[in-house]
Amino acid sequence: MKYFRLGDILVNNGVITQEQLNKALELQKTKHERLGTILIEEGIINEQLLIETLELQLGIDFIDLTKVRIPIELASLVPKNIAKRHGVVPVRLNKDELTLAMADPLNFVALEEVRTATRKRILPKIATTAAVNKAIATLYGNEGVARAIEEMRDSAAVRDTAAAPRPHTEEVTEDAQQSAPTVRLVNSILERASSERASDIHIEPRADEVVVRMRIDGKLRTVLTVPDELKRNVVSRLKIMGGMDIAESRIPQDGRANVLVKGHNIDLRMSTLPAMYGEKVVIRLLDKSSQLLSAHAIGLEGENLEKYNRLLSAAHGMVLIVGPTGSGKSSTMYTMIRSLNTDEVNLVTLEDPVEYDIDGVNQVQINEKVNMTFAEGLRAILRQDPDIIAIGEIRDGETAEIAIRSAITGHLVLSTVHTNDALSAIDRLVDIGVAPYLIADALNGIISQRLVRRICPHCKEAYTPSPEVLSALGCDPTDKNIRFYRGKGCPHCYHTGYVNRTGVFEILLLDQDFKRAVAEGHHTAQLSDCVKRGTFSPLAEDCKKLVLAGVTSAEEALGVLNSSLK
Repeated sequence: MKYFRLGDILVNNGVITQEQLNKALELQKTKHERLGTILIEEGIINEQLLIETLELQLGIDFIDLTKVRIPIELASLVPKNIAKRHGVVPVRLNKDELTLAMADPLNFVALEEVRTATRKRILPKIATTAAVNKAIATLYGNEGVARAIEEMRDSAAVRDTAAAPRPHTEEVTEDAQQSAPTVRLVNSILERASSERASDIHIEPRADEVVVRMRIDGKLRTVLTVPDELKRNVVSRLKIMGGMDIAESRIPQDGRANVLVKGHNIDLRMSTLPAMYGEKVVIRLLDKSSQLLSAHAIGLEGENLEKYNRLLSAAHGMVLIVGPTGSGKSSTMYTMIRSLNTDEVNLVTLEDPVEYDIDGVNQVQINEKVNMTFAEGLRAILRQDPDIIAIGEIRDGETAEIAIRSAITGHLVLSTVHTNDALSAIDRLVDIGVAPYLIADALNGIISQRLVRRICPHCKEAYTPSPEVLSALGCDPTDKNIRFYRGKGCPHCYHTGYVNRTGVFEILLLDQDFKRAVAEGHHTAQLSDCVKRGTFSPLAEDCKKLVLAGVTSAEEALGVLNSSLK
């Protein structure tokens, strides 16, 4: 391939100016990064335009790695250290020709190193940096899985699973020589989950294999399978890590472990369940290294942010966070706790389990085996001179009443309740035995929320919605000028059209009229009329705003609204 300089190609094609190139070259002297990386970081050019220019000028084709299945055996052809150092990944081998995907096809040092290591002719292809990194992690991770599975099939290796007692924090490493094959297999699964930003891992025994699925952005995806004869070893390893009884497989068990994955401190909450073909294991991953959330980061903006700040500024009273499982209630509560955590207050939490360790907060773990329930823990906390009390969840009338009375007597109380919307939370408290007049006296406000997926910014496109969709979201169905947005699907989002999630909120502040209606025992239908006269903005309105702003899609918003009506 003829040698070109990237800067000259971009300037000659009018993509950047000579002044922009000179600025990038000056930055390169101090940053010591490749020119293309600096141009993208500085916002001078985007990656897609860079790829299109190189594709046109060099005659090198673009390859979408998210649509290619890379054979595992190629991992042994190109060493992992070369792949990671240069951002290259082998894609296919045809006789003596190796197709190589590269984020930077002008990296001639990488081409020479791969050619020397493989003794093959190299056919370069252009790919996005994110897709190359993802393919490297998947290819070499799958190679580790395949190698571990082969070794585990050897009976001597299978007996390897009896490990020493787990340390307090166990580091997940790629050291193939120092770890037993079962350990390496489980470590590979945990590394994959961490790199994919998975919230949960499901290890599910089927009739003739074990399927590993991961929940990413709220949706489960199958990532790999493990041979059926090895399922007991995998489950035993996880039980050892979680401090569970490996000899007991007839009853459900819970466990907990802490691991370090590539610098990320991750808490694992494990649960086993006896099923027809063996024990199913579900692992919740909580990344302690990325817990610094803010109100903006969880999706609070505009009027909702103002209401949220008003609730936090109260000296006493109760704030409830409501929504179904997986709606982000814990993230919102931890965000509030971090905002309120100062040297001037005594902030105590009651949690089951404690999810994140927050410096300066007195966190109490519920343990019902020794009668350390929410109610008992709350009684004890009230003797500890608290200013702010955060209760993981109100589950029964006794806990609810103690919490309500604590809010009335000068404490700020935060808690969560499983209900579909803000108004239903009041009915829920009444149903479990709290007197309406106490609710009216104690409650400052209710935050109801859901999570929606964000549209991928790399493949977002505008379109004209149908009148039916406009009507369903509360828009004028006759307005032809309204534009909605959706993700077409691209390598950056692995063709889902979405990347990450954000919160959708409705925040109810209780004014005097509303408190009076609650104290008089009015139910949801009557309270709804009272709410309409105030400044309350329902969940549907926040969904509509996010759709019109192009943050999420109409499909995601309608999914939230339909679920809230159930």
